[in-house]
Parts: sequence; C-alpha cells; structure tokens
Amino acid sequence: MSPDNPPPVGKKRKSIKEISPIDAYKLLPKTNCGECREANCMAFATRLVNGELMLADCPPLHTLEYQDSLENLSHLMAPPVRTVTIGTGDRAIMIGGKYVLQRHDFTYHNPSPIAIDVHDLMPEAELLERIRHIEQFSYNYIGRTLVLNAIAIRSVSGDPVIFSRAVQRVAAASTLPLILCTLDPAVMQAGLSEVSRRRPLMYAATEANWKQMAEIALAHKVPLAVFAPGNPALLRSLVRTLMEYGLHDLVLDPGTFADDGLSDTVSNFTEIRAAACKQFDELFGFPLLGVPLTVWTGAELSEDVLKWNEAITASILLSRYADMLIMHSMDGWVLLPQLIWRFNLYTDPRKPVSVESGVKTFGRPDPRSPVLITTNYALTYFTVESDIKAANLDCYLIVVDTGGLSVESAVAGRYFTADAISHALKNYDVGSLVSHTTLIIPGLAARLSGETEEATGWKILVGPKDSSGIPQFLREHWQPENEYK
Repeated sequence: MSPDNPPPVGKKRKSIKEISPIDAYKLLPKTNCGECREANCMAFATRLVNGELMLADCPPLHTLEYQDSLENLSHLMAPPVRTVTIGTGDRAIMIGGKYVLQRHDFTYHNPSPIAIDVHDLMPEAELLERIRHIEQFSYNYIGRTLVLNAIAIRSVSGDPVIFSRAVQRVAAASTLPLILCTLDPAVMQAGLSEVSRRRPLMYAATEANWKQMAEIALAHKVPLAVFAPGNPALLRSLVRTLMEYGLHDLVLDPGTFADDGLSDTVSNFTEIRAAACKQFDELFGFPLLGVPLTVWTGAELSEDVLKWNEAITASILLSRYADMLIMHSMDGWVLLPQLIWRFNLYTDPRKPVSVESGVKTFGRPDPRSPVLITTNYALTYFTVESDIKAANLDCYLIVVDTGGLSVESAVAGRYFTADAISHALKNYDVGSLVSHTTLIIPGLAARLSGETEEATGWKILVGPKDSSGIPQFLREHWQPENEYK
C-alpha cells in the first residue's frame, strides 16, 4: 500500500494463522502462467500465505486487469503492524511489517535498521569523519555483509539555520536514509526543506507540537515519529489524532529508559506490540522506534559503562520489539552484537542458512592437492573456509546440499550419506580435477567412511572433528605421491 492509499480503517484484520491458501488463491489471476516461477497459482498462494513470497512476485496482479484483486489481496495480507518506508532508491529502508509476536509463529520481515547519531554543533571535519565511519562500518558474518542503515541528525543548537546547514552537509556526504531529530517545528521545517525529496523520518511529534509537525509531514509527504515517553495511553491518543488528520506513515516511540527504567521500557514495547498483533489495535499497529542513545543522557558514568549500557539496551529492544534503533557508540564491541543478533532474529527459522553447493577452490591447487568435503550449512561452510584460508591451503572443497544442515545433523538425518557423497563426486566431476582418489571427510562423519569407500571407490581419510585442525591433519596424513591413479 502506498502512503496515498492506506489500508481501510476500522475493518477487522485476520490473524495470519487464519488466512488459508484458498483465501489467497481466490483473489489470484488463476492463469497458472508460471511468471512467479511456481508450478501454478495454488502453489504461489501457499507460499504467499507462508511468507515465502510477496505480492510483487506475481506480475499479472500488477496489471490494470487485476487492480481490484491486488487491492483486496493487499488488505488480506496486510500485517497488523504496517510497513513504513524511510528514504528513497536503493538505500531506502522498510520498517515494521510484522504479523506476530514470536518469530517461530511466522517469519519476521524487514530487519530493524540501526541509525547512528550526529548533531548540528559538530565541527565539520569531525562530522564528515563520523559519517565516513558510519558508511564504511561493515562485518562479514557467514557470508552476509552486516552494515549500519541510517543517520540521525540531532538539533543541539535549536537554531534553524545551523540545523539546516548540518543537514545539508550530511546529505551531501551520505546517501543513507536520514532521521531529523528536533521537537521544534521551525527547526524541523528548516532541516526538512533541504532533504524532503529523500523522504527522511521526522522525529518527533509530541502532545505539545503535534499539529505543527503533522502539517509539515503532510506538506512534504514524509513519515513522522510520535513520541510519548512512558505513556502508551497518550501515545495511542496522539496516533488517533494524527490519523484523523490524514497521516498514515507513523513510527511510535514509547520512550527508552535505561537502568532502572529498562523494565518499564520493555513492558511498554511489549504491551504495544501485543495490542497490535493479538488484539489488532490499529492505533498501535505501527513500527516501534527504540533509542538506546538515551543512556548517554543519564548519570555521568565512565564511557565504557555507558557503552555497555547502550549495548544491553539495544539488544533487549531488538528482542522486544523495536523495528528501528537510534544509537550513539561506534565501537565494534557495541555494534557487532546488535548486527549479528538482528541477523539471527530475522533469519527464517524454518530454513537453515545455507550456501550454494558445488566445488570450491582455495589457493592454487594442482592435481596432487587434497580434496575435502562438507555440508552446505552456512556456519559450517564459512568456518571451514576461514580455517582453510587462514592456513593458506591449496585444496578443493566439495560442498554437498544437505538442506542447510550441519555435518552432525545431516549425518543423523541421512542427508549426508555415502550415496550423497558419491553423487557429488560424479556430478561435480571431481576426478578430473585431481590425479588421486583420496577424499577427506569431516571427523563428525567418521561412521560413513566404510560405506563411502564402497559407494565411491575412493580412499577415505577421516579428518578432524573441528576444521581448525585441518592444517595439522594435512601435514601429518596427506601423502599424495602414494595416491596417483
């Protein structure tokens, strides 16, 4: 749904558990055209209801002929927590879009973006350097690049001219989505006039300034955060007023209180999300914004303690149920736990994280180089890859498709078997790569050694249980000169 065409107000939503594939199928084109790459429309409907496909994956639905069907399907599949888009283009971020409280009930969508703050009184050189660090911050985790997602520009000066200048500098230095932070409508207007086309998030409307902020948001067609610290009832009332005023792209901030107030913060976030997902309260059916940054406004403690408090607060809010965070610290030990935890939270629990199967080449292997084998569970593969690269080994690694299961689980579940290994050797024509017939299997698959030798005709060496032992194992056991064909 676009901001100009919000979902119907007041109509009772169905729980995602109450929507059957038949409900979705009735509204599909029923052409079985295959453009969605599914066998038929019923298969598409099943995966749509399971959250594995989106409406955008059905091209015919987005033609004029099926406009009514698309509108009805959009309402049927609309999550209790609406989706709000911040920014434009390739770097735009989508927040919200949640169906359930617990991820095991239904996959979480739209991973919570993490924004880092800057303020308008920072010297220009310091401001640009911080922006550069935000842009370049990244971490490779089991093959996925984890990054920061937005910049929150705070008005510390309270001066429209100074804030406007800072917004200009940030916008020129970064294409990341922006959050403009001030409670003064005049300051907000000055900053927003510089970047309204980039669709920043306005932060924030309060009981005192809601009308002026609403008018600015409507004029520029940008999302607006609603702030009522520690008062969910007031927050709900403000949302009702703003919706009646014509605003539908809202983000809710119930207040983030660290230390002694953290339990109340978690309680408020949980109350609001439960009301949206269980009671279908549309006034609470908007993304939640957590602000771990607030720990820096509390008692004067050492920087390390404040960073620790911010890390704890951020992790808890990701779990309960923040759809976006604004943080301050740029230390890796503060941010990396959040990025990794976010990745894990938003991984489909029904689908193990996997990599593509096949033969991977490391270094410059020759026909006498060792051949190893493992499963396509991402954590297993990237651990093995890291250990091989760290030791500068020249070798081949066969990756078998085990449905994303680890070695031990795949062996127990009969996904990693002698026959599977035999098929992999043949399908990937491994024999043409080397002049020997020796294969090294993981130590956790030791019980497969005998039957694998029978199934493949290759000599099987049982490697270490932990891939960190591969370098020493090869030094002690690999003798290719005795294994020529």
